[in-house]
Amino acid sequence: MTAAPLCLTLPDPDATAALAMRIGATLSAGDCLLLQGPIGAGKTHFARSLIQSQQDRPEDVPSPTFTLVQTYDTRRGEIWHADLYRLSSAGEIEELGLTEAFDTAICLVEWPDRLGDLSPAGALHITFATDAGDPSWRGVTLAAEDARWSDRLALLEGTV
Repeated sequence: MTAAPLCLTLPDPDATAALAMRIGATLSAGDCLLLQGPIGAGKTHFARSLIQSQQDRPEDVPSPTFTLVQTYDTRRGEIWHADLYRLSSAGEIEELGLTEAFDTAICLVEWPDRLGDLSPAGALHITFATDAGDPSWRGVTLAAEDARWSDRLALLEGTV
């Protein structure tokens, strides 16, 4: 059974952070979030908020745009935050060790289109959207083909 897509409006950055914290509280090793959307839509803010919510003492969480991957030890286990924007081939993904992390860590992947065939089948797809007419508006759609996300997404309905 596929989880029905969930569409939410995020009226401000605090709402994005709150959503990230609620999702973060449900994650465990082997969970992968694929963060899609245009530059400036809130992907990194979401990832940063999720990671910090799982740290005993929140630390700086820089964008991995130039490092490609940042890892964090948290109370839920290791979290890998990847930004694949600058990658040009699937071979580079293998070199990063990301495919192994899909099984052993919580993974947050920005620009997941770069994964191609390496995209994990059980991932939660989180698509961020903006509105050119209203620069403060953000929307997000959460969708998954794996039934393990159904109960988790149901808990999020009506929370933002």
